[in-house]
Amino acid sequence: MPTDSLSPVWSHLTTLQPVRGEGAYLYDADGQRYLDFTCGIGVINTGHCHPRVVKAIQDQAARLLFGQMNVVITPQAVALADALREVTPPSIDTFFFANSGAEATEAAVKLARHATGKTNIVVFQGSFHGRTAQTMAMTTSKTVYRHKYHPLPSGIVVAPFPYAHYYGMTEDEVSAFCLHQFETLLKSQAAPEDTAAVIIEPVLGEGGYVPAPIGFLRRLRELCAQHGILFVADEVQTGFGRTGKFFCFEHANLEPDIIIMAKGLGSGLPISAVGAPHALMQKWVTGSHGGTYGGGSAVVLAAALETVRVMQDEHLPENAAQMGALLMARLHDLQTRYPVIGEVRGRGLMVGVEFTAPDGQPDKATCKAVAAHCLQHRLLLLTCGTYENVIRWIPPLIITEAHLDEALAVFEAALQAVVGTPTPLHG
Repeated sequence: MPTDSLSPVWSHLTTLQPVRGEGAYLYDADGQRYLDFTCGIGVINTGHCHPRVVKAIQDQAARLLFGQMNVVITPQAVALADALREVTPPSIDTFFFANSGAEATEAAVKLARHATGKTNIVVFQGSFHGRTAQTMAMTTSKTVYRHKYHPLPSGIVVAPFPYAHYYGMTEDEVSAFCLHQFETLLKSQAAPEDTAAVIIEPVLGEGGYVPAPIGFLRRLRELCAQHGILFVADEVQTGFGRTGKFFCFEHANLEPDIIIMAKGLGSGLPISAVGAPHALMQKWVTGSHGGTYGGGSAVVLAAALETVRVMQDEHLPENAAQMGALLMARLHDLQTRYPVIGEVRGRGLMVGVEFTAPDGQPDKATCKAVAAHCLQHRLLLLTCGTYENVIRWIPPLIITEAHLDEALAVFEAALQAVVGTPTPLHG
């Protein structure tokens, strides 16, 4: 089917026009099956068309489609907020709903500024927070996201992210370095009395699937509390089971002041949320923020509620942890035989494979060629990273070992086709 009527501003991994999705697979009109390890960029955590989510959508659509939040309060909004209280820390007890991750991030910034009376926002190098004007100013993973859109909103300060492989350091070394730089930033660019919030992705998404070391996150949280700065966890891509826990910050055993949620919350329907303590939300001036659709679509809210229940009932975060460990082990094995793989890293089913040339420089060409070979064999994988040299593994959280076997067989064949004969295993 021709696509000339669609704006070319969208980039496309494929020209595939799927007519059906089921579990980990997409199907085209000819019945060809594609193993989808892009997961809608971390959206379809429950798999394509999970039967329980589909039924919740169908049932709700027959009763009520929409109730505008400034006019009425749908029972579905209350029920979803109550369900989110079950999976967030005890202090996070109040929620604002929107449509996208960028919207939720903007809302979190506005909340932080109202609640603190301060203006500056600290983000981290390599971050991706969205494509609206405010979130573009906060996004540093690639220049294309802000190319020729300046001037952007002010008050954004960028700190170095603890990317050990990039800096050529151990996790402890890079954490110490970045924490020192953060404290210098508070002395040189963003005084605590002017800084409303620090916003961090616990695992960089577009920036290369780089997990922040646990010790770094804990110390950063302590410094925020010490200086009266709100700690905001951007869990748009890491949330809802992706990293092996409901939220990635749980790995560090800490509680954020604000959580930003989206993507996996709706199983494919557009919804995002901001969670914070009630006392903090009360400082957000009534009427100063909102939107026509946020919290109003009863169908989307019903889908999100069932998504949370499916994740709990089917233990999807636990499956992500188990399958993620298996995936990492298999990829590390490939790394020993293909030196072009500079690093394998991740948490749960959010795994990055970074390609590096013999001189240590990013190897975008090999990365792209491997991904293209996988696509030719109907395995969908995305790349990421500032240098576009990282393949990211984002399968649905319902995958089995059989799905991994299928994907890794294609991936290894792609490595052999692009790179050549692997280094033999010793012993």
